[in-house]
Amino acid sequence: MSEHHHDHEESDHGHNDHDDHHGREQGIRGSGNFIITGLTSGHGVFHWFVQSFFVLLPEVQDTFNLSKVQVGSISTVREMVSGIVTLPGGVIADHLKRHWGLILALCMASFGVGWFIVAQAPSNMFFLVLVGTGIIAAAASIWHLPAMASLSHHFSHRRGTALSFHGVGGSIGDAISPIATGFLLTYLTWQNILSIYAAVPIFLAFLVYWAFQNIGKSTNSEAVDDQVTGKGRFAQTMDILKNPLVLWITFVGGIRGMAFIALLTFLPFFFDEVLGMSKFERSWHFGLLVAVGIVSTPFMGYLSDRFGRKLVIVPGMIFLGIVVFVISFFDSGSTRDSIAIIILLALLGTFFYSDQPILTAAALDIVGSGVATTTLGTLSFARFILSAMSPIIAGFLYDNYSMDYVFYYVSGLMILGAIILLVIPLKPPVRSASHHH
Repeated sequence: MSEHHHDHEESDHGHNDHDDHHGREQGIRGSGNFIITGLTSGHGVFHWFVQSFFVLLPEVQDTFNLSKVQVGSISTVREMVSGIVTLPGGVIADHLKRHWGLILALCMASFGVGWFIVAQAPSNMFFLVLVGTGIIAAAASIWHLPAMASLSHHFSHRRGTALSFHGVGGSIGDAISPIATGFLLTYLTWQNILSIYAAVPIFLAFLVYWAFQNIGKSTNSEAVDDQVTGKGRFAQTMDILKNPLVLWITFVGGIRGMAFIALLTFLPFFFDEVLGMSKFERSWHFGLLVAVGIVSTPFMGYLSDRFGRKLVIVPGMIFLGIVVFVISFFDSGSTRDSIAIIILLALLGTFFYSDQPILTAAALDIVGSGVATTTLGTLSFARFILSAMSPIIAGFLYDNYSMDYVFYYVSGLMILGAIILLVIPLKPPVRSASHHH
């Protein structure tokens, strides 16, 4: 997921809630710290597995004897399902507030089941990998909705901090997992690794249900402002879609998503087939990219709040485009090339994960906070649908030309996104009151 689909959803309703108001009835399970620790760890588990799977793709390709286009189709299925689920997901999650604990538990369990299907797929049944991937993507997407909403609710005074913690949980999973998976790969087959991984969420599902069974129930009276009627929500969505600025930002988010998923899917093959790295080397190089991002992403977000979104993100995307282009010049495992690749990956990591949250913030600057959840649902839907085709395009370029063409493609997308952003007038970040046209 993506998200890498780090979609940090923020909404600002001005209701006061009492962090530990219901703590006494529920014991430890009602306390804010318990909730944030549990949800953050769960988020880490989702990201751990998804990120690990990128590292395993060369092995998966060998097992099923896939073309690069078929490898790309695995990422495509994940992007598409994530996007399709996001739109109705938000509305359904709002209606089923009382059952959030159950929804979180079911997401965790289905996540394990999805991985189990992928791990057990016989080598002549590649479609099972796609089925498993779809289940995994849906579970991960739906998990984010109640998790974000309940954090936003329980920590209304420290919402930014709480959501950042949740994001960091995902990032830590992202950074450690490639290295841990690469280490396991030297001893186990990829199917064994995924089978072990699959058992974890299935076991955790019971724990999640125990921990969060009451998480949405305590939010009856205070959460009225979330319960926008279906009709009102639809009207708001249509208003958002009529705003050309928001559409352009969404389009740039989609272009950036296309570049992001294409690069993540085929970078392990570059390490493996072009540079001839060992399994473990491949995985820690992948981890390095993410680890740098954990440090730089909050910093870039802070700079965009201070100096404006455009000033951070336009140079950032141009910089990414140049770095990716430069990586294409290195194709040997020589020491000089290896050092250069490490430096380039670290440079890539500085911006690679930070532009998406800043783009989201730029969209929220325009629409204001009242329709934040709806906006985010609409934006991520559009973004996923655009980026879904990208791994297949990149796979086609790899199959028919070479990995260099994948780098040119990604680099071109980044520069194109930067040019569009340079031209469109963004609103300055909201300092105090938000102004609506």
